[in-house]
Amino acid sequence: MGVFVFLPLVLPLTALPIARLAELHLHPRVATRLLSGLAGVLALCSTLCLGLLVVVGTAQLPGNPLPDAWSDPEVREAVPYDEIAGKAAIVALAVVAVGCTAAAGRHRRVRRRAHRALAGLPGGELAVLTDAVPYAYALPGSAAARLPDAGTGADARSRSRSRARAGAGAGARARIRVCFRARALVRGGGHGRGRVVVSTGMLDCLDTRERAALLAHEQAHLTGGHHRYLLAVRLAARANPLLRPLRAAVAYTTERWADEEAARVTGERTVVARAIGKAALVSRGTPTPTLAGFAAPGPVPRRVAALLEPAPTAVNWPSMSTAVGLAVWTAAAGTLGSALSSANATITLFLVLKAATPL
Repeated sequence: MGVFVFLPLVLPLTALPIARLAELHLHPRVATRLLSGLAGVLALCSTLCLGLLVVVGTAQLPGNPLPDAWSDPEVREAVPYDEIAGKAAIVALAVVAVGCTAAAGRHRRVRRRAHRALAGLPGGELAVLTDAVPYAYALPGSAAARLPDAGTGADARSRSRSRARAGAGAGARARIRVCFRARALVRGGGHGRGRVVVSTGMLDCLDTRERAALLAHEQAHLTGGHHRYLLAVRLAARANPLLRPLRAAVAYTTERWADEEAARVTGERTVVARAIGKAALVSRGTPTPTLAGFAAPGPVPRRVAALLEPAPTAVNWPSMSTAVGLAVWTAAAGTLGSALSSANATITLFLVLKAATPL
């Protein structure tokens, strides 16, 4: 096993060049899946590495629950500097466990809170809130999260009703009817799990075609399951800080993926670019925490510029002779090396412990 057990902790560095190049040269859908997969595998391998170091490092600590034979010289020689590395790995693994648990728990709480804030509103794929604050977001579906809440949900409903009584009037109802007519475009992905939430304040800032483009963009987030990719890279970044650039890159590529889907559904790239620009300028955040808080909308000028260019090809795998091709293969080699190092360390440690421990 030797020093190779430490490789999964540093091999995520091989994926850093592709994080930036994938944004520029790969289709957003391909880039999102590639970067999320790399982040997941590298994070899993580095966490497994920490676990192996903890096993060896704690074998010599007084009062440990492991068999005495696990502290034999054969076991200690399996990992160099086992005492220092093992004790440091205990702290690091605890930090990883706490960070990942907190991130996953926050993700679940935000979804439940957002669904409760919409409790009592008419069902369907689109929820239009009478609110002067401009915002729009995609909320993934969850049956357990739609239960009414006496606090947040009731407050949100009372605020919406008071604003409606204060003067939403015929104009707001007309805007809502326009949005519901645009659902024919929104349903392009055929995905019924989740809702698109938009405020009347946002509708005021857009014309009819821009509203359809905005709704198609948000629906694309639901159709593509982008919240899963964002959660995966968030957990990976908590497991290994070297993977944080991949998290930022996926936050951008998911937005670009939704942009391209909206352009495909509406057939108007310029309108989608205009809608994104306007929405970014007038957005003031949402009244309740939503999954939009997990990722920034990305550099809007870059997204708009990309929409003003021809659509990227769906399959555009770069050649090895290009910088992005070399970065892809470097990241793939680093991921494979990390997986092989973890597997080798696991098997070696298992064989050593099996030989040192009477069965």
